[in-house]
Order: sequence, then structure tokens, then C-alpha cells
Amino acid sequence: MVDQIELFGAATDLQDPIGTAAASDECQAWARQLPAHVRLGTSSWTFPGWAGLVYRQRVSEQRLAAHGLGSYAQHPLLRSVGVDRTFYRPVPESEFSKWARAVPEDFRFLVKAHAALTTPPDLVPAIPAAATSVTRYLDADYAIEHVIAPAMAGLRERLGLILFQFPPLSLRYTQDAARFADTLAGFLGRLPKGPAYGVELRNRDLLTVRYAHVLAEQGATHCFNVHPKMPDVLEQARLLGEPAFGTGTVAVRWMLHPKQSYDAARARYFPFDRLVDPDLPSRLSIVELIHQIAARGQEVMLIANNKAEGSAPLSLMGVAAEMARHQQEQDARL
Repeated sequence: MVDQIELFGAATDLQDPIGTAAASDECQAWARQLPAHVRLGTSSWTFPGWAGLVYRQRVSEQRLAAHGLGSYAQHPLLRSVGVDRTFYRPVPESEFSKWARAVPEDFRFLVKAHAALTTPPDLVPAIPAAATSVTRYLDADYAIEHVIAPAMAGLRERLGLILFQFPPLSLRYTQDAARFADTLAGFLGRLPKGPAYGVELRNRDLLTVRYAHVLAEQGATHCFNVHPKMPDVLEQARLLGEPAFGTGTVAVRWMLHPKQSYDAARARYFPFDRLVDPDLPSRLSIVELIHQIAARGQEVMLIANNKAEGSAPLSLMGVAAEMARHQQEQDARL
């Protein structure tokens, strides 16, 4: 019966099959005050614990995976989403098309490239998502065929950014940061022009001026990330300078609380329905960085993870509230 309702129901039911939680007046005001080129979103949309925050009702993770995106995209604060599923294995154009049909035209996706593209052969055994029958590390042909072409064809204008997320790399790569940057340049240079590309690192030693210039030369941007292995996002900006911002879409990912591991955070924060460990320093740094990017007229996508503070939607509400307060203070000084 539910499937029949979703198939033959009104257009609004098709766009909001699970039901979107009612946003407070305050939250709606924060959403209206955000600059048009600042997009907030979460890593995936499949968390039953978000009932009352994003979804009107609590349903299974499987049902959210299949039908929750349309409801997620109706929330006034959520105008983008990070697709983590593509990190574990490529998805076909048909799947991207299905996601595109579920969201408004102004919605944007951050698509993570398959882990095989960013995992050197010596690290593949430790990262199951990277396992393939042959080495695909920085294989541009594989990236084009299995990541870029399907995403472009399926998402079209809703494709916000394709992200190449590197794991923590060994001394073999970090001891010669210039060589890493040059290898990255060769890879990015073979990719088709058009999509926005971002690069995310997990090694401070690779945050070099050469790396920043490679990104600028190839039309890509650095993904500023909040992670225990990385310096503060404002420090990342200082180390890399202007070239890291490039001229296109810039991604900011708020991934993990500085005092937690992924497994510990998952256990501590589940079911992700409240802020357990508010991280005000990271929040304030993110807000300042977003203002810097927005002031350049560039689009910025902030993607928050549940493991940053306990609940990604609530983390984004905190950012939106802080941005509104910041703007009010600026207006008062004028």
C-alpha cells in the first residue's frame, strides 16, 4: 500500500515520501539569511535518529536510503548532501539520475570518488573500499569512466563537486611532498573540464605551496576538513594561501571531533539525535572560513558528519545560527 501511494500519490508526496520535520521559525530565519552561494548539507541522509530533526517520522535506514533523499531536500537548511556511498564502490548513471529527480533544481551533490583512486597500492589491504583487481591509484581513465562520466550524466547541473579524498599517506609519499604534488598535477590534468574537483588530504606535511599551486593550475580546490590528523581549517588556509581557494566551488567537511576516533565517535554519538560533544572552536573556524570564501564570491559547500559533535543536522544549525549572529554584528557596525 505504501509503495502504491508513493507511485500514484500527489506530486508533493513524491517529493516528500517520508515526511520532512517542521523547521522552527528560528531555523527558517537562519536559512533565509544564508548567502545563496553557501550550501549546507550532511554526509549521507540515511539516519533514523534524525526523526524530528530532518524527518517527520522514524523509519528504517533501508527505507531512508531508498526514499529519504526527497524528504531531506525539503528541509530549508539542507541544500546539499555528501554522497559517501560512491567512496566504497562506483554507482551507475541510473542511480545518480534517481537522486537528481528526488531533489530541487537548486540542490547540489558532493560526490566522493571511489577510494581506489586515492589509495596507493601499499595501503589497499588496510582500506577494503579501495580493493580492485588491478591498481587504480590516480588512474585518470578509471576516474573518467567510473566516477566522472556517470556523475555528470546522471546529476547534470545538480553535481556540485567531485571529491578525491586521500587517506593518511605513509612516509614514502610525505617525505617528498613536491613529488606528490606533481603526480597529482598529472592526474588532475587528464580529467575533463567542467565539473568542480576537490582534493582532501590527511597529512599536514602535504599542505605545501606547490600543492596549492597545482590545484590552482588544474582548476581544482582544496577541501578544508576538520579532522584530528589535520590542522584547524583556518591554519590550512594560512599554509596554502590564495591558490588553494581557486575560482570554483570550495568544499568544507566537518568530519570528526578532535578527541575521537571514528569507531569511538560512532559508539558514543549513536543514534545521532543530539549534540554530545559541542566543538565550538571548530565551529567558529568554519564560520570564519565560510565568510572568507563567500566574500570572494565563490560557492561553498559545508558538509557535516554526525561524528563531528553527535548530530550533523544540529551541527549545521549551530553554524547557521553563528553565521546569522556574525552578520547581525556586521550590520550593526555599518
